[in-house]
Amino acid sequence: MHEASLAGGVLQLVEDTAVREGFSRLLSLRLEAGQLAGVDVRALRFALESLAPGTVLEGAEIQIEEPPGQAWCMGCGQTVAIAQRGDACPACGGYQLQPTGGMELRVIDMQVSDD
Repeated sequence: MHEASLAGGVLQLVEDTAVREGFSRLLSLRLEAGQLAGVDVRALRFALESLAPGTVLEGAEIQIEEPPGQAWCMGCGQTVAIAQRGDACPACGGYQLQPTGGMELRVIDMQVSDD
């Protein structure tokens, strides 16, 4: 369950930002975990909620967006949507796909309070 490690990294990033920017409470956190990022979003949310008590994440609304996977097909030269790595090109049936989107795991933004 590498999502626990990812959640720890997100918490560390938020806490480092809180120290650097001088805020004491996080109101909301918006993340992006692409469909091809290899992240179980439910497990990541659970891990974040488990780590939250006693931290700057406590009480924050956590939103996780899941952008779809996208790839460029070397066979037919089209950009196509894919649900997972290893899928065939929906246009030509080829397997020479280069992922071009949906691989991200990043913090999009956060809303904070100085209270």
